[in-house]
Amino acid sequence: MMEQVPTPALSELPGYPRLVDALLAVRATEYSPIAAHVCATAAGWVYAEHPGAVATEMVRRLGLEGVRCEEIVLHNDVMLVASTAILLQSACGRLGILCYRGTEPRNLMNWKVDFNVQPMFVPMRAGDAGEEAMVHLGFHRNLHATWHEVRRALGRALEGQSVDGRADGRLRPMEALYVTGHSLGAAMAALAGVYLATDAVESKHFRRKLRGIYTFGQPMVGNPQFAAVCDDDPLLRDGVFRHVYRHDVVPHLPGLPYGRFAHFGRELRVRSGPGWHEHPRNAAQAPDIILSMFVVPVLGYWATQLGTMRKLARLGYSWYDHLPHFYIEASAPRCSR
Repeated sequence: MMEQVPTPALSELPGYPRLVDALLAVRATEYSPIAAHVCATAAGWVYAEHPGAVATEMVRRLGLEGVRCEEIVLHNDVMLVASTAILLQSACGRLGILCYRGTEPRNLMNWKVDFNVQPMFVPMRAGDAGEEAMVHLGFHRNLHATWHEVRRALGRALEGQSVDGRADGRLRPMEALYVTGHSLGAAMAALAGVYLATDAVESKHFRRKLRGIYTFGQPMVGNPQFAAVCDDDPLLRDGVFRHVYRHDVVPHLPGLPYGRFAHFGRELRVRSGPGWHEHPRNAAQAPDIILSMFVVPVLGYWATQLGTMRKLARLGYSWYDHLPHFYIEASAPRCSR
C-alpha cells in the first residue's frame, strides 16, 4: 500500500516561485541556499518506505511541480550491498536531482556497508598524483551496484526522455544536475560526483551539467591522497558542498584506527546566526573507535534529551545531531522555520 503523505494547505505551495529557473541559473561552483534546501529535503525524505513517491511529493511542496522519478534499489546481503537511488526530473526535463539514501537505523546491512572500510585503489585522471588514491570499499561497492541503472536513467534525461522510461515528447534534454544524499547516501553522492566529473567517458557527458554535489552529514570517503586529487580539480574543490550540523559525529568517521581518511570540497557549518557558513577547516578524523563512535556520541545524544546532562553536550560528538531533519531545518529559509 502506498505511503500516504499529508496534503499541504494551498498557502504552503509553492515554496519557491519559478524554482526550476532558479536552480538552472546556479553556476557550477556557486553555493545556492535554495539548492541546499531542496537537496536536504530530498536527502531526508528518501529514507521513507516508498522513497521515490515521498521525496517527489516533498520537493513538489517546495515548487517542483510535475516531477518524474526513477527509483533504483538493490539489496544483496551476501555482497554487503544496500543501495537505493532516486533520480528526480523536472516537468520540463531540464533539471535533474540524483539522490542517494543513507544508513537506515533498522537495517543491519547498511551498517555492515558503513564498516566495510578496507580501502581499494581507484584510478583517477590526475597522472602520478592519483596513483595512491584509495576509497572506502563499502561506499564504492554500494555506489557501483546500482550505477548501471542510474547511468541509464541519466542517459535518458540527457536525451530529453522521461527518466522512468515512459514516452513523453514534451521533455527537453537535461541541462543541470544536482547530486545529493545524507550519511551513507552522502558518501555515495560524493563518489558519484567524482565519477561524473573525472571519468574519461562520463565527464564528457556530465561534467558541464553538474551544478553541485550537496551532501549532509557525510563521512570521509577516501584517503588523503584521494582527497588531494579531488581538491586539485576545480569543480570538486569548489562544487562539493559538505554540510556538518553542530556536533554530528559522522563527518569525523571513519575513525583514525581504520587508517588515514580525509575530506575534500567545501565544508559548511551552522553558526549562531541563520543558515550555513563556510568553515575554514575540514572535520578531522575521530581519534579512536569506542569513545569517539559509541560512548561520547551516545552521551551527546542523551545530553540533548535530559536537562541533568546538558553539560555533556560539550563533549564534541553526537549521534543526535546526525538526524536529517536538522539538516533540513538548518537549510530552510529563515521565514519558514
